[in-house]
Amino acid sequence: MAETRKAGRYIVPVAVAGVAAATIGLVPALAASGDPDLPEITAQQLIEKIAASDTQTLSGTFRISTDLGLPLEGLASGLTSGLGGGAGGSGTADPSQKLTELISGSHTLRVAADGPERQKLTLLDGSDEYSLIHNGDDVWAYDSKSKEVFHEKAPADAGPKDAPKAELPGTPKQLADEVLKAAGDTTSITVDGTAKVAGRDAYQLVIKPKQAGSTVESVKIAVDAANGTPLKFTLASVEGGKPVVDAGFTKVDFSKPAASDFTFKAPEGAKVTEGGAEKAAGEKGDPFGGPLPEGLEGVLGGFGPGAGAGKGDVNVIGEGWTAIAKIDTGAPAPKTDEAPKEIQGLLGSFGDKVTGKFGSGTVFKTKIVNALLTDDGKVYVGAVTKDALVNAANAGK
Repeated sequence: MAETRKAGRYIVPVAVAGVAAATIGLVPALAASGDPDLPEITAQQLIEKIAASDTQTLSGTFRISTDLGLPLEGLASGLTSGLGGGAGGSGTADPSQKLTELISGSHTLRVAADGPERQKLTLLDGSDEYSLIHNGDDVWAYDSKSKEVFHEKAPADAGPKDAPKAELPGTPKQLADEVLKAAGDTTSITVDGTAKVAGRDAYQLVIKPKQAGSTVESVKIAVDAANGTPLKFTLASVEGGKPVVDAGFTKVDFSKPAASDFTFKAPEGAKVTEGGAEKAAGEKGDPFGGPLPEGLEGVLGGFGPGAGAGKGDVNVIGEGWTAIAKIDTGAPAPKTDEAPKEIQGLLGSFGDKVTGKFGSGTVFKTKIVNALLTDDGKVYVGAVTKDALVNAANAGK
């Protein structure tokens, strides 16, 4: 299995569904009271600065908080952990399972990077630590709580094209790249002042949808004024309240970390699980360590074009921030009243019954991604409002 696959499967995705970023604004940054007084810069220039940044070495601490707006505390982590556990079965140290914890709650992480060959991330949870280390051909993971070790090695025929990018999962840089790489004309991008982040002077890049009906209010990226590295990423919902995603450095140092930071030796008595390089051969971008359900790859992979109108195929309605993926499962939706009472309560707590020209169905909602499951088995999903999903279903598209 190529190292690209190994590195990619450990990146926890953030659901900014349907993003097709931006008409570049030309509004210069002006320092507000108490913020750094930096030279004026346009959004175009700031994006070019991000693109030109080539930060190969860093170490520091960052905090990531996610609030999807689910009514049950821990529901997101419970569901994703279940998916990971069912697919991999490699123990608690398997990164494809452990890093799904980042999809809910608040977490503190230590990070270090030394070019494309060496990166380290440590997830702190009280006195327990979970470390993920990439050093050359080896990926190691260690869970101090369970005393379990996970190891995976690149195949001997992995070539230079398979080298992983020097990015750490869930960092502001990785999150910013996901938004900016799909620039288009459905978004405005401006610079809105300056800020201090982790003791560094930064410009504030603000990205907003131009289209009505999106659940995304804005994406704000704090960009290091000296080297162009994103230091903080904030995703806000039109519902208000806490940000859906708020990830930012609290400490950062761009000097070269010590080589010893990336060395690992399994502690005596620890259970070591060797990751099967071949087990994921059929997986396409699945962060949970197992094949995606038929038809969902296009949705989670960024709303790629639909392959047709067959069962399980994904058709994309609209564009940009209000794109909606339609999937025909080919089978009627299961009846809620036939499910166990516990499941009925769970579905009822974050699902709304809706009706329209299309018939009837249930909208399952978070603060960003919403999905309409019709009673006849069609699924409409996107970073759009409930009304937008119902309108799409009514149009019979």
